[in-house]
Amino acid sequence: MAEPAPITTSHPHIGGDITKIERAETRVDRIDIGEKIKQPSLEGDFGSDRFLDREISWLEFNTRVLELAEDPNLYLLERLNFLSIVTSNLDEFFMVRVAGLKRRIATGIAVPSPAGLSPEEQMDQIAEAAHALQERQAKVFHEQVYPELEKANIKIVGWKELDPEARERLSAFFRSELFPVLTPLAVDPAHPFPYISGLSLNLAVIVRNPQTGKELFARLKVPETIDRMIAVDGKRAVRSSSGEVRFIPLEVIIAEHLDMLFPGMEVVEHHAFRVTRNEDLEVEEDDAENLLKALEKELLRRRFGPPVRLEVEDSINPNILELLVSELGIEEHEVYQLPAPLDLRGLSDIAKTNRPALHYPKHVAHTSRWLNAQETSKAADVFAAAREHDVLLHHPYDSFATSVQAFLAQAAADPAVQAIKQTLYRTSGDSPIVDALIEAAEAGKQVLALVEIKARFDEQANIEWARKLERAGVHVVYGIVGLKTHCKLSMVVRKEADGLRRYCHIGTGNYHPSTARFYEDLGLITCDPQIGEDVSRLFNQLSGYAPKTTYRQLLVAPRSLRSGLIDNINKEIEHRRAGRKAKIQIKCNSMVDEAIIDSLYRASQAGVEVNVVVRGICSLRPGVPGLSENIKVRSVLGRFLEHSRVFTFENAGEPKAYIGSADMMHRNLDRRVEALVHVKDETHIRYLLDMFTHYLSEKTSNWHLGADGRWSRHHLDAEGRPLRDVQTYYLESRAKRRSKRS
Repeated sequence: MAEPAPITTSHPHIGGDITKIERAETRVDRIDIGEKIKQPSLEGDFGSDRFLDREISWLEFNTRVLELAEDPNLYLLERLNFLSIVTSNLDEFFMVRVAGLKRRIATGIAVPSPAGLSPEEQMDQIAEAAHALQERQAKVFHEQVYPELEKANIKIVGWKELDPEARERLSAFFRSELFPVLTPLAVDPAHPFPYISGLSLNLAVIVRNPQTGKELFARLKVPETIDRMIAVDGKRAVRSSSGEVRFIPLEVIIAEHLDMLFPGMEVVEHHAFRVTRNEDLEVEEDDAENLLKALEKELLRRRFGPPVRLEVEDSINPNILELLVSELGIEEHEVYQLPAPLDLRGLSDIAKTNRPALHYPKHVAHTSRWLNAQETSKAADVFAAAREHDVLLHHPYDSFATSVQAFLAQAAADPAVQAIKQTLYRTSGDSPIVDALIEAAEAGKQVLALVEIKARFDEQANIEWARKLERAGVHVVYGIVGLKTHCKLSMVVRKEADGLRRYCHIGTGNYHPSTARFYEDLGLITCDPQIGEDVSRLFNQLSGYAPKTTYRQLLVAPRSLRSGLIDNINKEIEHRRAGRKAKIQIKCNSMVDEAIIDSLYRASQAGVEVNVVVRGICSLRPGVPGLSENIKVRSVLGRFLEHSRVFTFENAGEPKAYIGSADMMHRNLDRRVEALVHVKDETHIRYLLDMFTHYLSEKTSNWHLGADGRWSRHHLDAEGRPLRDVQTYYLESRAKRRSKRS
């Protein structure tokens, strides 16, 4: 690579030129990228068959979500919500994974997968599995869930089923709310085929000129700013807990009034369709002097990515389908013909109906017992609690508001606090976390916010928050060029009688008060000096230049996290061979990294018990004789999104535990800044070990992964009764603890 030219910049606060500032190639060196892992070979020749294909595994995960929608023992409106989640998950899969594979095939840079599949074989298998999944999803809705909705007096109706009064009310709604924003786009020699935006729902309309008899095509986009499912009798009916509730799809209302949009023309037919496009971001950071501007430009480009999927109603006219396929450049296997309604994300509107008996019971998050030690009626003093003992948090069972949020709010208001440093990967639009940072900066405290503006699909929101923070005087940095900053860290520096003390929070989830209510995550609040020193060093590395930083209590990617975990795995192998206690347990969202998986295979071959709890993708193949017969893989899904990452090692009877932000994927271990923290408190370690006991128990509802790569659900006992739901167990345990205190 050629040496980058020097940049000459006039800096108003220095007065003069700063020359020879090296560009991105050197800035990346602030963290050494890529660990060089040398491992002994596996015993036996298993080849690429030892890995499951990650893309098919992802679709298998979505199948598990669909199985929740199929479960008649679950609350009906929650089943509807799971159907909506399946659609959202599939949308992201096509926008990112399928689009990326298609792009690599087109450019000739695609290589066989670790599972040994050629790119074309992968695409064929994806198409077959995705078609089967979407067809199954439609069948579940129409044949299983919707009939139960009708029994519960919740209905989706067509125009002909409406009484005159309802028709008039909805026609008035069309004239006032829809007609002004609708834009019919004709296709003829003077009007080229219009651009179809990704994930938008559209109507393909055929109209006939009564004078000439000529038929013409037009496209009409269904507005995305209006609820997809409209309550026929108004939102008051939806909020009522009794009586019949009727919904009508927005596209049905529009279709009934097409004559108003094409006056003088005869409407012949109309059909709904939907396009999915490549919407993954590609920002050439090395060439961008201003990452914010580069990303904003790329967000605009995202809307015009090439199509990767076309969904159409199964009743569509073949001639219209042929036109869409031709104009969009879609291949045959990328067409999905499905029964109406398309885009089942809209079912979430119906799932909000106020029928308490059809929803999960409401839960109240409780203040952590580690913060309630003082047993006072006042808000917990987080600093005082942390000085007494480390605080382990388990959300959403432990309240985020009275722990992490309170920690930062207390820091902002405390005059003894000198500085606050914070990473922000995703946060909400009304974030009290951001408010606390702004309050602290306005009070004269040194505040650093490391905002990851490349958090997928949250980029625009993060750009806006970054600018708001900057305007308030917060020092905002955007991490390291070439790496996403995904670690979840917060540090408060406080002046106390015996000097400065650092209080840290290291978590597995985002600083997002909204998602903290339904994401299962862990966090540690501590003033341990060694952890504080490590967190300080990591923040300095992220905001400054410190490529040779080392850590004692943190494992940090991309430099030492993979190798640190493999070192711990290898020690378990040594313990087992020496006749000492050995066990490895990992809970994560995804298990893909080949180096980690091969280390676990070697542990299994040495006789070490290995347990993996994974929510989503798993490329590890358990139960293979001679390779992984000592490995179990389980998956737990439910009302909360399992999101915590936990790593425990038996360590000859003195267990070690880590929690943090990293999944076992290449992107996390090689292209992101991630951090795992060593959990030291014996009570907390026991809590984490008990977590695995509950998640893995044969009495717990979960999924088992077999050696053939297939998942099987275990949710009923021998008498056909539902097994224990681990999330309900944690909810009830907190409620019992609270009742004892009161």
